[in-house]
Amino acid sequence: MIIARAPVRISFFGGGTDYPEYFTSEPGAVLATAIDKFSYVTANPFPSQLFDYSLRIAYRKIESVTAVSDIEHNVYRECLKLCGLERDIELHNIADLPAFTGLGSSSAFTVALLQALHAFKGEFVRPLDLAYEAIQVERHALNENVGCQDQTMAALGGLNLLEFRAEDHIVCHRVPIAPERLHDLEQHLLLVFTRLTRRASEVVAHQLKRLDDNRPTLRRMRGMVDEGWDILTSARPLTDFGALLHQAWEAKHSLDGSISNPEIDALYQRGRSAGALGGKLLGAGGGGFLLFFITPEAQPALEAEFADRQVVRVGLNAPGSQIIFS
Repeated sequence: MIIARAPVRISFFGGGTDYPEYFTSEPGAVLATAIDKFSYVTANPFPSQLFDYSLRIAYRKIESVTAVSDIEHNVYRECLKLCGLERDIELHNIADLPAFTGLGSSSAFTVALLQALHAFKGEFVRPLDLAYEAIQVERHALNENVGCQDQTMAALGGLNLLEFRAEDHIVCHRVPIAPERLHDLEQHLLLVFTRLTRRASEVVAHQLKRLDDNRPTLRRMRGMVDEGWDILTSARPLTDFGALLHQAWEAKHSLDGSISNPEIDALYQRGRSAGALGGKLLGAGGGGFLLFFITPEAQPALEAEFADRQVVRVGLNAPGSQIIFS
């Protein structure tokens, strides 16, 4: 048996500039971190000669099929096609967090699946090439309205500034942050689940229609990537990072009405009133997790405020996609 895993991510700044529709005409970049929550894929040989089907795929349901083209789950189907595997394999997926919550879980699954399939074939693929394959699957084989940061963060892991120059030309700059400062940043972050889920591709479709109108705001959001880098790598107080997150949320909020709604706005204001210096809705918008930047001393008040929700603590700078058992 082979077990692969890939992390989900928190995107701090620059989200929206990682779409080729934007970065093919002007620079795009994000500042993001992989976190210690993962999507897992297992792959093991399947003795099809003993059964009346050739492949078995398990997720929320189980598919037992005779041909790859018969698989209903589109990511399994297209990744198997890309890797040239047609039979005699069994695949399972489990995850630490639910899908459609703004953490890039769909791309983490795609990356982990591709990692497992290549390992099953005895192939080694460089992390960045794994990201490019996942981008190819999601954007072209599946025609999803997705950017390019989620796949790259899942494949590479770490705390990074990613520059997007083309779909197959992404430059990763590791943030040179001291372990003590990284730990301090980690202690200032909490996730709150809105209990709303959505398909990012549908939310993004609305935003892409307004791309030309939103370019000035997106340029400003791209500039926040550099400022976020400066805060993390200098002696500036981390509270500046929280204030910048609030600015980023206000900028993102202005891009399209589908990004937020009165319920999400009310939750964000509850967090601010409980002491959060800043925060944002993670992912494309419409639901998922809210990220709050709040001092450790004030966190009990925020946790009490959100006693009706799930509050999640995470570790930052998690490793990228890897084989953890074979």
